[in-house]
Amino acid sequence: MSESEVFEVLRAHIWGAVMMGVPILAAALIVGFAIGLLQALTSIQEMTLTFIPKILAVVVVFFLSLGYMTKIVLDLFNNQVLPLIAG
Repeated sequence: MSESEVFEVLRAHIWGAVMMGVPILAAALIVGFAIGLLQALTSIQEMTLTFIPKILAVVVVFFLSLGYMTKIVLDLFNNQVLPLIAG
């Protein structure tokens, strides 16, 4: 296995990890922005107010995007790992 093949496999797996993390991070960002806007508009400056809505949003998005994440992992395994094992 050459150095370029190692880097290609590594690049594909890092990109897969990024693509799996995007929906969860986007949900946390959107909910955090909405709560921050609500706090700014109402002058409520409670630090713990954003914690529960963000956690709930992350959990909901995680379960909604579980099929998408599974597809990414299976594609990586079938297209990158199995050919390396098979030779």
